Amino acid sequence: MPLKVIEHGSKEYQQMVDLRYEILRKPLNLSFDEQELEREKKDILIGAFEEEKMLGCCLLTQVDKRSVRLRQMAVQNNLQGKGIGASMMNFAENVARDAGFKILLMHARKSAIGFYEKFGYRSTGKEFTEVSIPHIVMSKVINQF
Repeated sequence: MPLKVIEHGSKEYQQMVDLRYEILRKPLNLSFDEQELEREKKDILIGAFEEEKMLGCCLLTQVDKRSVRLRQMAVQNNLQGKGIGASMMNFAENVARDAGFKILLMHARKSAIGFYEKFGYRSTGKEFTEVSIPHIVMSKVINQF
């Protein structure tokens, strides 16, 4: 299962938007707006593939010089629990580390906290609501200072 950084606006990016919509937005009756997608030009876009089909994806958005935020982690429903998310987490951490970031953080859906804890992420704040569901900020030092 190849993992790679993809380009904004590419056919792989369109697959990414479609997958994120199906897994993350559609169940909440939400969609993407053009400004939101336009801002992703600055992000590191990661996809997991089988041949040319996207199996999973996530984004890394710079927060500051030291920190990057993992966003929009999605794996096809029929493939969840098969190690794709774990592979993407490791890949995303390596990409972030190679880009010089020291801390990886995220707004984790409450239902996914256990998944991220397996990779050493810890809750760093109180529960809050984002896109109408409970989240918590989680973070991990990925590169010593």
